[in-house]
Amino acid sequence: MAVSVLATMPQAVNLLDAGSLLSAFGALGIAVVLFAETGLLVGFFLPGDSLLFTAGLLSVPGTGGSAHLALDQVLVASVAGALLGAQTGYWIGRRGGRALLARSRARKLHEAADRAEELLDRYGHAKAVVLARFVPVVRTVLNPLAGALNVPARVFTLWQVAGGLLWTVGLVLAGYALGSSVPNVDRYLLPIVALVVLVSLTPVALEVRRSRRRAGEGTPVSGVAEEESR
Repeated sequence: MAVSVLATMPQAVNLLDAGSLLSAFGALGIAVVLFAETGLLVGFFLPGDSLLFTAGLLSVPGTGGSAHLALDQVLVASVAGALLGAQTGYWIGRRGGRALLARSRARKLHEAADRAEELLDRYGHAKAVVLARFVPVVRTVLNPLAGALNVPARVFTLWQVAGGLLWTVGLVLAGYALGSSVPNVDRYLLPIVALVVLVSLTPVALEVRRSRRRAGEGTPVSGVAEEESR
């Protein structure tokens, strides 16, 4: 019986679709997904932003759809998953995060690790930990990377809690506010979620653009420096 249930899970639940996850697992699914996305390197592909926003929207009383959630349960599950996940990722990093990352063949993870390290260097520990919450994939990698780089545990814990609360509560309440103000908003769930995903990817696109611009500007400078050194 258990084997047959597991065999049908991939067909019944789309892990990349927030609506499908919420319909199948409810508030518990939010906690599990956020824990995996923020604490385990294998969870980098999970839809954290869209999941939080959709959960808030589906918490509005009277909202249609295959899933209806209670706002208080959604908030508790979101906060618990995000905070416990980040802290777990940090301690995994302390115990060998660099080695785990080196074994991964996922190009996105290695690119995100470079961006996470750049965030830490540019903004300092506190600001980087908070900002990373709002950047897909980077929020997966930064937590173990912070552990591997020996960011002080007290500093990391304080700011990951601040960033985690801001990210989870902010997105859930944003979805709830939209659902409360627009009648039958669940009819437009797919385009709304697509917009949320697009917005969440904007910081990544901007960072890639800045990196390429800096690389382009740095090439001539290094060339001049080489000529001068000769």
